[in-house]
Amino acid sequence: MTKLTETQSSRRDFLKAGQAVAAASALSGVALPHVHAAESNTVQIALVGCGGRGTGAVVDALSAKNGPTKLTAMADVFEERLVGSHQVLSQRFSSRMEVPMDRRFIGFDGFKKAMDCLRPGDVAILATPPAFRWVQFQYAIQKGLNVFMEKPITVDGPSSRKMFALGEESVKRGLKVGVGLMCRHCVARQELFQRIQSGELGELLLMRAYRMAGPTGQLPTERKPEGISELMYQVQKFHAFLWAGGGGFSDFLIHNIDETCWMKNAWPVQAEGSGGRHYKGQYVDQNFDSYAVEYTFADGTKFDMHGRTIAGCQTHFASYAHGTNGLAVISSQSHTPSRARIYKGHNLIRDDVVWAYPQPEPNPYQLEWEDLLDAIRNNKPYNEVKRGAEASLVTAMGRVACHTGQVVTYEDMLNHPVELAPNLDKLTMDSPAPVQPLPDGSYPMPQPGIVNNREY
Repeated sequence: MTKLTETQSSRRDFLKAGQAVAAASALSGVALPHVHAAESNTVQIALVGCGGRGTGAVVDALSAKNGPTKLTAMADVFEERLVGSHQVLSQRFSSRMEVPMDRRFIGFDGFKKAMDCLRPGDVAILATPPAFRWVQFQYAIQKGLNVFMEKPITVDGPSSRKMFALGEESVKRGLKVGVGLMCRHCVARQELFQRIQSGELGELLLMRAYRMAGPTGQLPTERKPEGISELMYQVQKFHAFLWAGGGGFSDFLIHNIDETCWMKNAWPVQAEGSGGRHYKGQYVDQNFDSYAVEYTFADGTKFDMHGRTIAGCQTHFASYAHGTNGLAVISSQSHTPSRARIYKGHNLIRDDVVWAYPQPEPNPYQLEWEDLLDAIRNNKPYNEVKRGAEASLVTAMGRVACHTGQVVTYEDMLNHPVELAPNLDKLTMDSPAPVQPLPDGSYPMPQPGIVNNREY
């Protein structure tokens, strides 16, 4: 990446140290009771962020075999989202729902009120746009709560540094924390990982992954309509805004990046990439429509990541590993089932399959909750924050490489001084939006080669 000036370099070191101290200092002096939910056999849950992912996480939590679990509080900034989530969950889990009106909270401070309804050792689900993750996680640690947080868990260098520090603090306090990178809980991928690490694929030469689809999520976002504030519109359409969740790149490609680096058993040390906007029309989101990133590992081997969200194109949703002994399929078509398998050559020929995980596979979305609740009930060490922050940082490294047109190293990304949305812990309904629209109602876009030291 474009080298930081000497002043910036000094400031980044100060920020890195200062934020780590600040994160820990904010929690100092807080005496936590036991984090095992021993007083009652029921683990109570608070849902923070009532969209599809948050609601889905509650479904998995309430369906867990190692229950009982109960939803007792909910929070969101959009009342209609909370109401809709509550209705859907009540229809399926009426006996495991106990969320009266006085435990349903609307507003940017609602996460605190929802967590205040729990006991130490209960679980907070954090499923709001990722930019808010560190703010809410910090409060969960103060309350002595176990946590399940959706991915990605950071969006830039400063938020990554905060999350690494908070992760360390949560480990010290014995909290159990799951991160929604559910592919790591997939039994088929776990066996494939063991086979690769034991040498069945030989020396790894190349990793590659694809998420090539049509328009996804809220990526096709038009100019803000009347009747909603700029801030609330950006939170509502968070895939469209880089500050809120790292855009489509961080939100969608992170799974392929995480599972591929897992099989390599290493994180890349640098990224170089390109991308562009093609058929945007009236859409004003900050995303490119196509991305291509070459990640480089410390041993010099490469990992190519391809992403595209253009209608009418060939789709491809899979991850692969090539070794001196053949090819491994890490995932096929989607996140689940993995259909992990190994070929004796480098072509996907049925007769060349030497191993395949038997079907059907258990659902990894459910398994990640079984694993978390098992750790809570049996007081096992369990904390996925560091790995989740690393995956989020590496994903952001590729995104920034594309948006700036520069080579970005792991250290560049970790120590980058630009925080896309500072002071989120002070946000209110009346706060200005972190990115302001241009006079025509569009938003600042990445301009690689023109804006080289930040994304916009």
